[in-house]
Amino acid sequence: MAKHMHTSLDRLQKVLERTASAAYAEARYHSRIRNEIAVGNGEVEEAKSTRVEGVGFRVLVDGAWGFSSTNDTSTQAMLDALKDAVDMAKISATAKKKKVTGLAEAELAKGVFRPPINDPLENHSLEEKMKLVIETEKTTRQHFDIVKTAACSYREIIDHKLITTTDGAAAEVFDSKPEFRVTAIASRNGDRVSATETVGVTGGWRDLFDKRGSEEMSKRAAETAKKLLDAKHPKGERAKVILDPGMVGLISHEAVGHTVEADFVLSGSIVKGKVGETVASSLVTLVDSGRSDIVGAAAGTVLVDDEGVLAGRTVIIKDGVLESYIHNRETAAEFGVEPTGNARAFEYSDEPIIRMWNTYIEPGDYVLGEMIGVVDHGYLLKGPRSGQADANGEFMFGAQEAYLIEKGEVKDLLRGVTISGSAFDVLQTVDALGRDFAYDIGAGYCGKRQLAKVDGGGPYLRCVALIGGVQ
Repeated sequence: MAKHMHTSLDRLQKVLERTASAAYAEARYHSRIRNEIAVGNGEVEEAKSTRVEGVGFRVLVDGAWGFSSTNDTSTQAMLDALKDAVDMAKISATAKKKKVTGLAEAELAKGVFRPPINDPLENHSLEEKMKLVIETEKTTRQHFDIVKTAACSYREIIDHKLITTTDGAAAEVFDSKPEFRVTAIASRNGDRVSATETVGVTGGWRDLFDKRGSEEMSKRAAETAKKLLDAKHPKGERAKVILDPGMVGLISHEAVGHTVEADFVLSGSIVKGKVGETVASSLVTLVDSGRSDIVGAAAGTVLVDDEGVLAGRTVIIKDGVLESYIHNRETAAEFGVEPTGNARAFEYSDEPIIRMWNTYIEPGDYVLGEMIGVVDHGYLLKGPRSGQADANGEFMFGAQEAYLIEKGEVKDLLRGVTISGSAFDVLQTVDALGRDFAYDIGAGYCGKRQLAKVDGGGPYLRCVALIGGVQ
């Protein structure tokens, strides 16, 4: 059985002092509480509370990394895990052709870091959260007779970390990430359509429902499903498109953000060697940030990365020009730049890898009505749905709602609509950005080798892309 003792930065630092053979070492204690409640068709499908706790050690020896973790936080167990990490690094070094030559200097975190939390999640019992999920799911099925099936879920992650490194990081980090999801399914004569409303933030209970409450989400999901049942499918064409903040966030993260992660760049992504080149319209400034910039409590916010580096704000594209990739300390040294604080690990047993935080496009000057009013023929897309993107920035994503625009007016609702293209080609066509801004993909996760809580958003954005349909 694992032993759990009081873990402090002082204890971790004393363990790291036993790494004389390592050029660099880091220790990361992580305690996580994860609560999950899901209800579908009046039945509780999931009611789970889990706690994980342990320490991960990573060392750099002879130009190679070694990693080990343990869920036993006794001093001896941590020393054993640290030794295992050193042994793994030495073994790796004997076979590694490309050695790590160094780590970039960084602004290392020292002290205690907490995101703003309005009404801590711990103030609300699991019984209260269960009741909310059950009632919301039930209400969603009662809005309209045609909505016969519904689902609702609530999930929360509450984290406590201690991060220390042999070159000076010493940070205590707290985090709180709740999310809420409502799905309504409308059906008639064997035809079924679904609509989903989600919200996910970094913060507390009131932060979660600050933009829209559970009742509003329930009603909107049901109304959208009902309308979609009568909607037609689109014809495929290249057209003027206005994307809502959620669609902008999805493209920013999936189709652009992954191409600028430095490990992908080194593997040959489409933007390799293009820093300083024009890759988008001059209206586009795209950012990745560990903070909740501009508005709200973005779900990807974490103030310190898992190498103990302060998570900053990285301007990836500025006025259409590629300015930066996103880095950990190793790739920053290789590129000769400062680290961006993008090393992240999902749990203590995971190694830090380069990941995004909150990825978004900065707002412009237009109101939505102005952007629509000059479109002779096009589409307004709302509600990001899953899809795919590759290292070349080629993407295809679904939109929950698509409205035909004719002669400057929003017309028919369409269903089963997809948007596709090359992200950088699409960004070259941007000719208007709205002044309103929102994060809107915070209930999801990024799955690059391990999960990560991220967010994305932007303003309404007008561009040209390929519209398609799925039957």
